[in-house]
Amino acid sequence: MATITASPTHASAVRGRAVRSMERSRNPFRILGAILLALVFAFPIVWTTIGAFKPATEANASPPVWWPSRFSLENFAKLDSSGSSLLGYVLNSTAVTLMTVAITTVAAVLAGYAFARFRFPGKNVLFGVSIGMLLVPYPALLVSLFTVMVWLHLTNSLIGLALIYSTFQLPFAIYMMRNSFESLPVELTEAAELDGCTKLTALPRVLLRLVAPGVVTVALFAFLAAWNEFMAALVLLNDNSSFTLPIALMNAQNGPLNTIDWGGLEAGITVTMLPCIIIFILLQRYYVSGLVAGTGK
Repeated sequence: MATITASPTHASAVRGRAVRSMERSRNPFRILGAILLALVFAFPIVWTTIGAFKPATEANASPPVWWPSRFSLENFAKLDSSGSSLLGYVLNSTAVTLMTVAITTVAAVLAGYAFARFRFPGKNVLFGVSIGMLLVPYPALLVSLFTVMVWLHLTNSLIGLALIYSTFQLPFAIYMMRNSFESLPVELTEAAELDGCTKLTALPRVLLRLVAPGVVTVALFAFLAAWNEFMAALVLLNDNSSFTLPIALMNAQNGPLNTIDWGGLEAGITVTMLPCIIIFILLQRYYVSGLVAGTGK
Protein backbone atom coordinates (compact mmCIF):
# COMPACT_ATOMS: atom_id res chain seq x y z
CA MET A 1 0.00 0.00 0.00
CA ALA A 2 1.33 3.44 -0.90
CA THR A 3 2.57 5.64 1.93
CA ILE A 4 2.33 9.40 1.61
CA THR A 5 5.01 11.43 3.44
CA ALA A 6 5.19 15.21 3.73
CA SER A 7 8.43 17.07 3.02
CA PRO A 8 9.97 19.25 5.83
CA THR A 9 9.27 22.39 3.79
CA HIS A 10 5.62 21.45 3.33
CA ALA A 11 5.24 20.55 7.02
CA SER A 12 6.78 23.87 8.04
CA ALA A 13 4.42 25.77 5.77
CA VAL A 14 1.43 23.91 7.23
CA ARG A 15 2.55 24.71 10.78
CA GLY A 16 3.01 28.37 9.81
CA ARG A 17 -0.51 28.58 8.40
CA ALA A 18 -1.89 26.91 11.54
CA VAL A 19 -0.09 29.41 13.81
CA ARG A 20 -1.30 32.40 11.77
CA SER A 21 -4.85 31.00 11.77
CA MET A 22 -4.72 30.56 15.56
CA GLU A 23 -3.46 34.13 16.02
CA ARG A 24 -6.27 35.48 13.84
CA SER A 25 -8.85 33.47 15.80
CA ARG A 26 -7.65 35.13 19.04
CA ASN A 27 -8.19 38.62 17.66
CA PRO A 28 -10.58 40.35 20.15
CA PHE A 29 -12.52 42.05 17.32
CA ARG A 30 -13.13 38.68 15.68
CA ILE A 31 -14.27 37.21 19.00
CA LEU A 32 -16.61 40.17 19.59
CA GLY A 33 -18.02 39.85 16.08
CA ALA A 34 -18.54 36.13 16.54
CA ILE A 35 -20.37 36.71 19.84
CA LEU A 36 -22.65 39.33 18.23
CA LEU A 37 -23.44 37.03 15.30
CA ALA A 38 -24.14 34.15 17.69
CA LEU A 39 -26.55 36.35 19.68
CA VAL A 40 -28.35 37.43 16.51
CA PHE A 41 -28.82 33.84 15.34
CA ALA A 42 -29.65 32.50 18.81
CA PHE A 43 -32.27 35.17 19.63
CA PRO A 44 -35.16 33.70 17.54
CA ILE A 45 -34.52 30.24 18.97
CA VAL A 46 -34.39 31.43 22.57
CA TRP A 47 -37.39 33.75 22.10
CA THR A 48 -39.50 30.97 20.54
CA THR A 49 -38.55 28.46 23.24
CA ILE A 50 -39.40 30.88 26.07
CA GLY A 51 -42.65 31.84 24.32
CA ALA A 52 -43.69 28.18 24.15
CA PHE A 53 -43.65 28.00 27.95
CA LYS A 54 -45.56 31.27 28.53
CA PRO A 55 -49.23 31.19 29.56
CA ALA A 56 -51.43 31.62 26.46
CA THR A 57 -52.48 35.17 27.40
CA GLU A 58 -48.85 36.30 27.75
CA ALA A 59 -47.73 34.47 24.57
CA ASN A 60 -50.36 36.35 22.53
CA ALA A 61 -50.03 39.69 24.36
CA SER A 62 -49.24 42.93 22.51
CA PRO A 63 -46.84 44.53 23.28
CA PRO A 64 -44.95 41.27 23.88
CA VAL A 65 -44.16 39.97 27.35
CA TRP A 66 -40.39 39.40 27.46
CA TRP A 67 -40.34 37.01 30.40
CA PRO A 68 -43.26 34.83 31.55
CA SER A 69 -44.82 35.37 34.97
CA ARG A 70 -44.79 31.57 35.29
CA PHE A 71 -43.76 28.64 33.08
CA SER A 72 -46.70 26.71 31.69
CA LEU A 73 -47.33 23.68 29.41
CA GLU A 74 -50.67 25.16 28.32
CA ASN A 75 -49.54 25.76 24.72
CA PHE A 76 -48.27 22.18 24.37
CA ALA A 77 -51.59 20.84 25.69
CA LYS A 78 -53.45 22.98 23.14
CA LEU A 79 -51.19 21.69 20.36
CA ASP A 80 -51.84 18.13 21.50
CA SER A 81 -55.63 18.62 21.36
CA SER A 82 -55.73 20.15 17.86
CA GLY A 83 -56.69 17.42 15.37
CA SER A 84 -54.66 14.27 15.98
CA SER A 85 -52.36 13.98 19.00
CA LEU A 86 -48.96 15.68 19.15
CA LEU A 87 -47.37 12.25 19.58
CA GLY A 88 -49.04 11.09 16.37
CA TYR A 89 -47.60 14.02 14.41
CA VAL A 90 -44.15 13.37 15.86
CA LEU A 91 -44.34 9.66 14.99
CA ASN A 92 -45.46 10.45 11.43
CA SER A 93 -42.59 12.90 10.93
CA THR A 94 -40.15 10.42 12.48
CA ALA A 95 -41.29 7.59 10.21
CA VAL A 96 -41.08 9.70 7.04
CA THR A 97 -37.71 11.13 8.04
CA LEU A 98 -36.14 7.74 8.87
CA MET A 99 -37.38 6.24 5.60
CA THR A 100 -36.01 9.24 3.67
CA VAL A 101 -32.62 9.01 5.40
CA ALA A 102 -32.38 5.25 4.76
CA ILE A 103 -33.39 5.43 1.08
CA THR A 104 -31.24 8.48 0.34
CA THR A 105 -28.14 7.19 2.14
CA VAL A 106 -28.16 3.68 0.64
CA ALA A 107 -28.88 4.90 -2.90
CA ALA A 108 -26.32 7.73 -2.69
CA VAL A 109 -23.53 5.47 -1.37
CA LEU A 110 -24.05 2.91 -4.14
CA ALA A 111 -24.41 5.54 -6.87
CA GLY A 112 -21.48 7.62 -5.61
CA TYR A 113 -19.26 4.54 -5.47
CA ALA A 114 -20.25 3.56 -9.01
CA PHE A 115 -19.54 7.05 -10.38
CA ALA A 116 -16.18 7.22 -8.58
CA ARG A 117 -14.77 3.72 -9.17
CA PHE A 118 -16.50 2.10 -12.16
CA ARG A 119 -16.31 2.81 -15.88
CA PHE A 120 -19.48 2.36 -17.94
CA PRO A 121 -20.95 3.95 -21.08
CA GLY A 122 -22.69 7.28 -20.52
CA LYS A 123 -21.22 7.68 -17.02
CA ASN A 124 -20.46 11.40 -17.33
CA VAL A 125 -23.78 12.15 -19.05
CA LEU A 126 -25.73 10.29 -16.37
CA PHE A 127 -23.86 12.10 -13.61
CA GLY A 128 -24.43 15.46 -15.32
CA VAL A 129 -28.16 14.77 -15.63
CA SER A 130 -28.43 13.77 -11.96
CA ILE A 131 -26.61 16.93 -10.86
CA GLY A 132 -28.67 19.00 -13.29
CA MET A 133 -31.76 18.09 -11.26
CA LEU A 134 -30.47 20.53 -8.65
CA LEU A 135 -31.22 23.37 -11.09
CA VAL A 136 -34.89 22.43 -11.48
CA PRO A 137 -37.17 24.35 -9.06
CA TYR A 138 -38.71 22.07 -6.48
CA PRO A 139 -42.38 23.08 -7.05
CA ALA A 140 -42.02 22.54 -10.81
CA LEU A 141 -41.68 18.76 -10.31
CA LEU A 142 -44.24 18.43 -7.54
CA VAL A 143 -47.30 18.15 -9.78
CA SER A 144 -45.74 15.48 -12.00
CA LEU A 145 -44.54 13.54 -8.94
CA PHE A 146 -48.03 13.75 -7.47
CA THR A 147 -49.37 12.21 -10.70
CA VAL A 148 -46.85 9.37 -10.37
CA MET A 149 -47.90 8.82 -6.75
CA VAL A 150 -51.57 8.63 -7.84
CA TRP A 151 -50.61 6.03 -10.45
CA LEU A 152 -48.71 4.03 -7.80
CA HIS A 153 -51.60 4.42 -5.29
CA LEU A 154 -49.21 6.09 -2.84
CA THR A 155 -51.09 9.32 -2.20
CA ASN A 156 -51.87 9.97 1.45
CA SER A 157 -49.06 7.53 2.25
CA LEU A 158 -45.98 8.16 4.35
CA ILE A 159 -44.00 5.80 2.10
CA GLY A 160 -44.94 7.85 -0.96
CA LEU A 161 -43.93 11.04 0.85
CA ALA A 162 -40.56 9.51 1.77
CA LEU A 163 -39.99 8.53 -1.87
CA ILE A 164 -40.64 12.12 -2.99
CA TYR A 165 -38.27 13.50 -0.34
CA SER A 166 -35.58 11.00 -1.37
CA THR A 167 -35.98 11.99 -5.03
CA PHE A 168 -35.12 15.59 -4.21
CA GLN A 169 -32.26 14.70 -1.88
CA LEU A 170 -30.49 12.25 -4.18
CA PRO A 171 -28.74 14.66 -6.63
CA PHE A 172 -26.83 16.45 -3.85
CA ALA A 173 -26.27 13.19 -1.94
CA ILE A 174 -24.81 11.44 -5.00
CA TYR A 175 -22.52 14.42 -5.63
CA MET A 176 -21.33 14.33 -2.02
CA MET A 177 -20.66 10.58 -2.01
CA ARG A 178 -18.84 10.62 -5.35
CA ASN A 179 -16.50 13.31 -3.98
CA SER A 180 -15.98 11.29 -0.79
CA PHE A 181 -15.02 8.12 -2.69
CA GLU A 182 -12.80 10.04 -5.12
CA SER A 183 -10.90 11.55 -2.17
CA LEU A 184 -9.72 8.02 -1.24
CA PRO A 185 -6.56 6.64 -2.92
CA VAL A 186 -7.28 4.07 -5.64
CA GLU A 187 -4.55 1.94 -4.04
CA LEU A 188 -6.94 1.14 -1.17
CA THR A 189 -9.33 -0.64 -3.52
CA GLU A 190 -6.44 -2.40 -5.24
CA ALA A 191 -5.04 -3.57 -1.88
CA ALA A 192 -8.47 -4.87 -0.89
CA GLU A 193 -8.69 -6.79 -4.16
CA LEU A 194 -5.26 -8.34 -3.50
CA ASP A 195 -6.62 -9.49 -0.12
CA GLY A 196 -9.48 -11.31 -1.82
CA CYS A 197 -12.19 -8.65 -2.04
CA THR A 198 -14.01 -7.72 -5.20
CA LYS A 199 -14.79 -4.11 -6.04
CA LEU A 200 -18.27 -4.61 -4.58
CA THR A 201 -17.23 -6.37 -1.37
CA ALA A 202 -14.45 -3.80 -0.82
CA LEU A 203 -17.18 -1.20 -0.28
CA PRO A 204 -18.66 -2.56 2.97
CA ARG A 205 -15.44 -4.19 4.23
CA VAL A 206 -12.91 -1.40 3.65
CA LEU A 207 -14.15 1.81 2.07
CA LEU A 208 -17.42 2.52 3.85
CA ARG A 209 -15.83 3.36 7.21
CA LEU A 210 -13.37 5.71 5.48
CA VAL A 211 -16.18 7.76 3.91
CA ALA A 212 -18.19 7.85 7.15
CA PRO A 213 -18.09 11.71 7.33
CA GLY A 214 -19.65 11.91 3.86
CA VAL A 215 -22.30 9.34 4.79
CA VAL A 216 -23.15 11.25 7.97
CA THR A 217 -23.38 14.53 6.03
CA VAL A 218 -25.74 13.00 3.48
CA ALA A 219 -27.88 11.48 6.24
CA LEU A 220 -27.94 14.79 8.15
CA PHE A 221 -29.03 16.78 5.10
CA ALA A 222 -31.74 14.23 4.34
CA PHE A 223 -32.92 14.31 7.95
CA LEU A 224 -33.18 18.11 8.13
CA ALA A 225 -34.92 18.37 4.74
CA ALA A 226 -37.46 15.63 5.45
CA TRP A 227 -38.17 16.75 9.02
CA ASN A 228 -38.93 20.36 8.03
CA GLU A 229 -40.49 19.91 4.57
CA PHE A 230 -43.97 21.38 4.16
CA MET A 231 -45.12 21.75 0.54
CA ALA A 232 -44.96 18.12 -0.62
CA ALA A 233 -46.65 16.95 2.57
CA LEU A 234 -49.41 19.53 2.06
CA VAL A 235 -50.00 18.32 -1.51
CA LEU A 236 -49.72 14.57 -0.91
CA LEU A 237 -51.46 14.15 2.46
CA ASN A 238 -55.14 14.86 3.12
CA ASP A 239 -55.83 12.66 6.14
CA ASN A 240 -55.36 14.33 9.52
CA SER A 241 -53.99 11.13 11.06
CA SER A 242 -51.16 11.10 8.47
CA PHE A 243 -50.13 14.74 8.84
CA THR A 244 -46.52 15.52 9.70
CA LEU A 245 -45.41 18.19 12.16
CA PRO A 246 -45.10 21.09 9.65
CA ILE A 247 -48.71 20.50 8.50
CA ALA A 248 -49.85 20.26 12.12
CA LEU A 249 -48.16 23.59 12.83
CA MET A 250 -50.13 25.29 10.07
CA ASN A 251 -53.37 24.01 11.61
CA ALA A 252 -52.33 24.81 15.18
CA GLN A 253 -51.49 28.45 14.49
CA ASN A 254 -55.14 29.38 13.83
CA GLY A 255 -56.56 31.27 16.80
CA PRO A 256 -60.05 32.73 17.32
CA LEU A 257 -61.37 35.15 14.62
CA ASN A 258 -58.54 34.16 12.23
CA THR A 259 -55.87 35.49 14.57
CA ILE A 260 -52.55 33.72 15.01
CA ASP A 261 -52.15 31.62 18.13
CA TRP A 262 -48.52 32.52 18.87
CA GLY A 263 -48.33 30.28 21.92
CA GLY A 264 -49.42 27.14 20.03
CA LEU A 265 -47.21 28.05 17.09
CA GLU A 266 -44.15 28.55 19.29
CA ALA A 267 -44.84 25.28 21.13
CA GLY A 268 -44.98 23.44 17.80
CA ILE A 269 -41.80 25.10 16.54
CA THR A 270 -40.01 24.15 19.77
CA VAL A 271 -41.00 20.50 19.36
CA THR A 272 -39.99 20.60 15.69
CA MET A 273 -36.56 22.16 16.09
CA LEU A 274 -35.46 20.17 19.16
CA PRO A 275 -34.44 16.94 17.28
CA CYS A 276 -32.65 18.98 14.59
CA ILE A 277 -30.55 20.83 17.17
CA ILE A 278 -29.65 17.67 19.10
CA ILE A 279 -28.67 15.69 16.00
CA PHE A 280 -26.67 18.58 14.53
CA ILE A 281 -24.72 19.03 17.77
CA LEU A 282 -23.98 15.31 17.97
CA LEU A 283 -22.85 14.98 14.34
CA GLN A 284 -21.32 18.38 13.57
CA ARG A 285 -17.71 17.10 13.56
CA TYR A 286 -18.59 14.64 10.77
CA TYR A 287 -20.63 17.30 8.98
CA VAL A 288 -17.71 19.69 8.36
CA SER A 289 -15.24 17.00 7.26
CA GLY A 290 -17.89 15.41 5.04
CA LEU A 291 -18.65 18.68 3.27
CA VAL A 292 -14.99 19.35 2.38
CA ALA A 293 -14.22 15.75 1.34
CA GLY A 294 -12.66 15.74 -2.10
CA THR A 295 -12.42 19.53 -2.42
CA GLY A 296 -8.59 19.44 -2.20
CA LYS A 297 -8.18 16.63 -4.70
